[in-house]
Amino acid sequence: MGGRQGSPHARGSRTTRALPGGGARLEGIDMARGAALLTMMATHVLPAFEQDPATTGWSATWIGTAFSGRSAALFAVLAGISLTLGRIPAVRNRLGLALRAGVIAAVGLTLGLVQVSVAVILVQYAVLFWCALPVLGLRRQTVGLLAAAWLLLSPVAAYLIRPSLLAADPQLRLGHNPVWTDVAAPDRLLADLAVTGYYPVLQWFGYLLVGLWIGRADLTHAVTQAGLVAGGLAAAIVAKATAWAFLVPLGGINAILATEQARVWPLRAMLEANLTGVEQTGTWWWLTTAAPHAGTTLDLVHTSGTSAAAVGGFLLLARIGPLSRSGLLAPLAGAGAMTLTLYTVHVWALSEPALTPVSLTREALLAMHVAAALAIGLFIRSNGRRGPLEAAGHAAYRLGLAGRRTTARR
Repeated sequence: MGGRQGSPHARGSRTTRALPGGGARLEGIDMARGAALLTMMATHVLPAFEQDPATTGWSATWIGTAFSGRSAALFAVLAGISLTLGRIPAVRNRLGLALRAGVIAAVGLTLGLVQVSVAVILVQYAVLFWCALPVLGLRRQTVGLLAAAWLLLSPVAAYLIRPSLLAADPQLRLGHNPVWTDVAAPDRLLADLAVTGYYPVLQWFGYLLVGLWIGRADLTHAVTQAGLVAGGLAAAIVAKATAWAFLVPLGGINAILATEQARVWPLRAMLEANLTGVEQTGTWWWLTTAAPHAGTTLDLVHTSGTSAAAVGGFLLLARIGPLSRSGLLAPLAGAGAMTLTLYTVHVWALSEPALTPVSLTREALLAMHVAAALAIGLFIRSNGRRGPLEAAGHAAYRLGLAGRRTTARR
């Protein structure tokens, strides 16, 4: 997350800036990554649900409605885009990508040890990179077809596989963030990462494929950027409208509310904000929802669409010369250039009582984290540096290049 990337064909574009040592970087991609970071912070700090004291019923908050599911999906789509960028794209350094993913996984397994009510995405993020290794060399058209098939079929596969994993004794689900000790039980760890966990890689690999497909386009071209906005919004709207048609006029919501899960969970609110934790069994109508974190085809299409629109929107924003030259975009781009470090510090800080005093409101806590991320990102960016964890990932990536040169000389 947040490694140094640029576009080799983008030099001189208003959407890029020069990097120390040569090369260029797409400013809009950094801004999109920064926005994903800040909105994920919002979902970590502010509640997705609220309870009506009068009726004791639950409803979705504006945070849950606006950002839940979409911010994390944007991270995953940007991961796919990042594989196509840089002076040495991942297709020319698979070993380096695998090693960099190892660094991310190590950070994630360590971060999982902190006591915090945040679903840490880093280990799954690393697994997505490892899964990408076999498809990096595919043509853009092939990647697009594979992405479409993956978004369509992987939710069905997960729906069929999940019950047997949960029926195992003990269940093949962690129930917590992956940590180092979980490696000792590889069957449970892999099942959780792939299917039963918070960010199931089986479905989420579709996001990476979408990002890989987007990244193969000319992202410096205004028509491409506008097409991402228009196409992404269209996909997002159609997915939500289709889900509504299945659930309301066709009666899918009644079938879902008739399941055993409706006795345990406030499903109406969760279908709006976050379906995490609900075992989607008992009826095939679960597959017709577009609820955040449902992992259904319509959820994946909707959030892929909002991610594409966000990427295109920030790339267009970075084209506005006076705005870019004003420096107003620099803090967001700076934060987006070091998301791995800032995300890790953010999660760790939430676990420290001294940094989260009870007298501080959630809104004030969020403002403090956002301000710190923007300030730190701007400072590091202004000095031409990488974040410390980004530097470690870059070193691992360079190590892969060194290994390739050594092999070539033999």
